[in-house]
Amino acid sequence: MRRAVCPGSFDPVTNGHIDIVQRASALFDEVVVAVGVNKSKNRLFTADERIAMLERACEPFPNVRVDGFTGLLTTFCEANGIHAIVKGLRAVSDFDYELQMAQMNASLADVETVFVPTSPEYSFLASSLVKEVATFGGDVSGLIPGFVNTALIERLAERATDPT
Repeated sequence: MRRAVCPGSFDPVTNGHIDIVQRASALFDEVVVAVGVNKSKNRLFTADERIAMLERACEPFPNVRVDGFTGLLTTFCEANGIHAIVKGLRAVSDFDYELQMAQMNASLADVETVFVPTSPEYSFLASSLVKEVATFGGDVSGLIPGFVNTALIERLAERATDPT
């Protein structure tokens, strides 16, 4: 079985993420969307919330499952019999960083990295930009699934009214 992983923080999941997952699901027998869980990082959504959003977003792809991981991605890959990491590339600057990461991962485990260029309509899209635009009242509804947009608006409203 050809198994691959699409790793990320997915805070929140965007249409660009889903595009890469969909395309990976056509190339591999099984795709695991692996949500990085790093308790030291301050995320807008909890790991459980991000996993739940991804599970819902990936429902149309029967060979995709979602899981969380901590620590090294290569350790996760070894534990799950995964030999391919799928990474979306938006720009040349992404490639520089991702190539270094791919070479490091290959030195740690029997794993290859497959680079998939983003679809042109998502080439600018990043979770951090979505959060920033939404924080200032911008409409990001065309960039993320509808249910994610609803959760994002609700979370930002909660934070705006929370004095801490």
